[in-house]
Amino acid sequence: MERRFDLVVVGTGVTSAVASRCREAGWTVAVVDSRPFGGTCALRGCVPKKILVGAAEAVHGARDMADMGVPAASLTIDWPALMRFKRSLVDPTPQRTEQAWAKMGVEQFHGRARFVGPTTLAVGDDRLGGRRVLIAAGAMPAPLKFPGAERLATSEDFLNLGRMPPRIVFVGGGYISFEFAHVAARAGAEVTILHRGARPLEGFDPGLVELLVRRTRELRIRVELDIEVLGVDSGGGGLTVRGRQRGTEHRFGTDMVVHGAGRVPELDDLDLDAAGVERGKRGVTVNEYLQSVSNPAVYAGGDAAASGPALTPKADHDAGVLVTNLLEGNRRAVNYEGIASAVFTIPPLASAGLTEDAARAAGLKFRTSWQDTSGWFNTRRVGETASGFKVLIEEGTGRILGAHLLGPHAAE
Repeated sequence: MERRFDLVVVGTGVTSAVASRCREAGWTVAVVDSRPFGGTCALRGCVPKKILVGAAEAVHGARDMADMGVPAASLTIDWPALMRFKRSLVDPTPQRTEQAWAKMGVEQFHGRARFVGPTTLAVGDDRLGGRRVLIAAGAMPAPLKFPGAERLATSEDFLNLGRMPPRIVFVGGGYISFEFAHVAARAGAEVTILHRGARPLEGFDPGLVELLVRRTRELRIRVELDIEVLGVDSGGGGLTVRGRQRGTEHRFGTDMVVHGAGRVPELDDLDLDAAGVERGKRGVTVNEYLQSVSNPAVYAGGDAAASGPALTPKADHDAGVLVTNLLEGNRRAVNYEGIASAVFTIPPLASAGLTEDAARAAGLKFRTSWQDTSGWFNTRRVGETASGFKVLIEEGTGRILGAHLLGPHAAE
């Protein structure tokens, strides 16, 4: 028998906050997730990552200030103890989430959802019909096609390591690889990052990325650019990553290989065709109101929607837009101007607004204020060696188009 709701939400991450707001407005609401409730950020991303980064920052500060009156250069991370602390903060999240929704009267379903009609989903033996359906299913690691790709660990695997392996290779030069590489290096691992392009951390200011890469290499993290991974072999008690760099083949012996080569919307199991929901590589194709362009009863947000950057602040913004448009009709369009992004390396790299490339592509006229501040007092006093900033200022109006910062506490 089909159960009817005003709203069915697929996914329980940041964007699913819409469920609470609609329930408060008197709607009947159901939420569905095949994984523990809470979503990627709370359980498998931002929150546990920042716990590990906090420990790495403590070790970093002590080691880098060893010659500045803080003789603690031998300070190390007790990885099992750190994991216990991480679990103490993260593990209660699903139960708390379920209890909060139950108290509000939001109905909850555990299982994998798939469309069996324009607004009807099957979850195991249950059939859920929604006057509106919100797809907020998040993202998953992008499929990799080289031989041995199945041997790669995910970011979730890294966040749940029982012990830190002696050697780690990260495939890809994005957020995950750089953030986890900085943690692993401070935990005593020998770390290598392999990136197929000439510039890692695409989407951030190239000059500041260059400073961060320099600092990363100072930490004895090997950063190899313009290298294509050909395969991952197993044998001899370890793994070997094969890669080709500028025509020459290289081999990297390691104990663990981590997938840091991007994420894609987790939509394949939803059978969107059964609902007539159009999708592209970046997610559900939506209009400016986050409404499906092919099925007006379906909306999408966060990583599931082909709009804006795949970031937690974007998902939070989407939630606000969706609440308005679901409850009041389509009257609020998305606006991702100024959405902030940060790479939680040590030091962190942060960005808000447009990069130079994006501003030029938009036909804007602007000037830049840029400086390498690595030698400034506020950088050196904490033992750091890399910092800088760039600000894009529109000609004629003085409007700040973009602000980019590398250095201690930049993410804040």
